[in-house]
Amino acid sequence: MVLGSSQRGDSPADFDVVIVGAGASGLMCAIHAGRRGLKVLVLEKGPKPGLKILVSGGGRCNFTNLWADPEDHYLSANQHFCISAMRRYPVAEFIDMVNAHGIAYHEKKLGQLFCDHSAQDIVDMLLDEAAKAGVQIRLKSEVCKVIPDASGFRVNVTKSTGKTAIDTYALDAPRVVLASGGLSLPKIASDLAYRTARELGVSVVAPSPALVPLTWNNADKAEFAELSGVAVDCEISSSGQSFRENLLFTHRGLSGPAILQASSYWRPGEDVNINLLPEHDVLAWLHQMRQDRGKILLSNALKGLLPNRLVEAVIDRWFDDQTLGDMSAAQCEQVAGQLQAWRFRPGGTEGYRTAEVTLGGLATTEFSSKSFEAKNYPGLYAIGEALDVTGWLGGYNFQWAWASGYCCAKQL
Repeated sequence: MVLGSSQRGDSPADFDVVIVGAGASGLMCAIHAGRRGLKVLVLEKGPKPGLKILVSGGGRCNFTNLWADPEDHYLSANQHFCISAMRRYPVAEFIDMVNAHGIAYHEKKLGQLFCDHSAQDIVDMLLDEAAKAGVQIRLKSEVCKVIPDASGFRVNVTKSTGKTAIDTYALDAPRVVLASGGLSLPKIASDLAYRTARELGVSVVAPSPALVPLTWNNADKAEFAELSGVAVDCEISSSGQSFRENLLFTHRGLSGPAILQASSYWRPGEDVNINLLPEHDVLAWLHQMRQDRGKILLSNALKGLLPNRLVEAVIDRWFDDQTLGDMSAAQCEQVAGQLQAWRFRPGGTEGYRTAEVTLGGLATTEFSSKSFEAKNYPGLYAIGEALDVTGWLGGYNFQWAWASGYCCAKQL
């Protein structure tokens, strides 16, 4: 059944704030707004709250990072925007909440904290705290439009009430928080924040996929697609940033933590520089091997440093296979240069389908870094991934969600 869009689901006095999105930042904001005595409604278009939390970290939720300082691990047109919130809500504050709920966790590497059991533990914690704070959450309730009006804002909602039944209604709210995230994982993503911003004349930094695998160009695909499943510890550099972690070859291109990190800095048409042997001085090693084991083939020597399948793929493509003793100094330099400075030009990225986050978003110049309120629309707020703040891989984006949600709630 379809009801008229003019029907109102609530009176103007029923809620002090409507939060769009029951993800990390939205739930965090709701909890702390509710604790302040505000009547809070969270509208979530999905069938469950915290869907992106549930799929994060391989289902174990990398919920923060011990090294999540705001100066070095976030991308934004305004690098200073996130500093205030990150300092007002440090990592230790969220860890205290996790500990208070008895959630077991561990540090995996590089300061990354994961649940021992399941990401559901984090969602259950947030829902428990929201319930204690009196927060109301409505699922399968998609916000279609946010319109300024005399009472603050008119929020148009479409609610799924069955397989084919749709109920549409509108409600008024003096404050609205856009916590609807970005465009990554399209099946559960929403573009509401971007649509609302454009309709209101609020600037948007063009969004693009981030923390995303890079795809082969046509030439490299023919050479390397057969290496799917091969992983290498490497150092990858893009636009002046370098990351030392694993690289993973796939049928479609390159993935793994190092590639995902570099993808946030890579721009179409640019090369990515890959050092496949970051712990070695390959040129010095080759000179020494020529003296000690001159009769060994280059391919066999390299198999002591790199996966066999990778060596077999590059030999006779990047350089000729021959005994080390027969190699000239120039040939040694060529081998070392190719292995330690492979200039890979991606064909593109795998897009939002596999991207962990969205780069870009609502321009931070349009919002207060203290309250997250829109400068030209009092009562309208934006937090989390909706804004032009993108963290590194490894729990940084969750910490931004917790911090921005908390700090926004304190100013509502």
